[in-house]
Amino acid sequence: MFNNIQLDSPNLGDKEKEYLIKCIESGYVSTAGPFVPEFERRFAEFLNVNHCVSVQSGTAALHMALYELGIKDGDEVIVPAITFVATVNPIVYCGATPVFVDVDKDTWNIDPREIEKAITPKTKAIIPVHLYGNPCDMDKIMEIAMKNNIYVIEDATESLGALYKGKMTGTIGHIGCFSFNGNKVITTGGGGMISLNNEEWASHIRFLVNQARDIAQGYYHSEIGFNYRMTNLEASLGIAQLERLQEFLEKKRMYFELYKEIFNGIEEITVQKEYEGAESSAWLPSVKIDCKKVGMTIPQIQDELKKRGVPTRRIFNPIVDFPPYKEYKKGNYFNSYEIFENGLNLPGSTLNAFENIEYAAKALLNILNIKREVNI
Repeated sequence: MFNNIQLDSPNLGDKEKEYLIKCIESGYVSTAGPFVPEFERRFAEFLNVNHCVSVQSGTAALHMALYELGIKDGDEVIVPAITFVATVNPIVYCGATPVFVDVDKDTWNIDPREIEKAITPKTKAIIPVHLYGNPCDMDKIMEIAMKNNIYVIEDATESLGALYKGKMTGTIGHIGCFSFNGNKVITTGGGGMISLNNEEWASHIRFLVNQARDIAQGYYHSEIGFNYRMTNLEASLGIAQLERLQEFLEKKRMYFELYKEIFNGIEEITVQKEYEGAESSAWLPSVKIDCKKVGMTIPQIQDELKKRGVPTRRIFNPIVDFPPYKEYKKGNYFNSYEIFENGLNLPGSTLNAFENIEYAAKALLNILNIKREVNI
């Protein structure tokens, strides 16, 4: 058994210590100081967008995007049935109604055909989620949005570095949102980022997240604002992590390719697929297991993997099953439930060695009693 296999733990080292010490020694540890604007500038440069505004979380990023676009009571926002609940909560914060639609059976991302069916005169926005780092079919989604005069807010919280036809996720829609939680591609401990090219929106969001304070007039507030600012401590960590991002992406994609190679041709296991022209960030490598065929449930498989030192995570539960959202359960979510019942996240942390990933994959084959020679 391999010890210390990591599911999604952050990769922190000397560079992160160096930047944190530099921040502490500067005295700029809170929201005022040079590290936050520098992180925003570098992040915008990486994405090739005009503006980035840092916030306290991916949830805050989504909330601010919806708020800035004027989403309010009586409006509808289309979202996939499978995502983390943080995608949906900000819709309700704004008083709007989430409209859940099913996902594609192969990519597990929001199905553009289901989006079209769900559009009503009240629809004001779509939030495509690049699930587990896998880009959505953005060409079709943007086509639908333009045809119906609807905003697109990309939930790119899991997909930093992912590409769709040469463009970074989070830069294709009207606004992109990222998360830097401890388990994401890069981390600031918490934190998030809003990416956009509209200068007016960016300026106003920057104003709102600082309690809508007009600094030129001291403590004067012309609007209701939010305390969503990132701290310099977080930003200094983010700068260090951003400098290592390519290293992280290379490792994650290498691990993802290894899983695909080992599971290739095995009917009982299918890897989350990418659309043509898309390249996942491979944040969390994910597979679907034919549980009926193997005669085991996902929790049973997880228990057996845990005994062998392999941490896993279940696919997100369809949100329409949660008490606050049951009233919004309107349609057929066959693919979402099928993926939840059969899906599994496998180790993808960049702290792992190549051998850890190979061991995890072989352990799954062993548990499912699938005999196969694997030569890597």
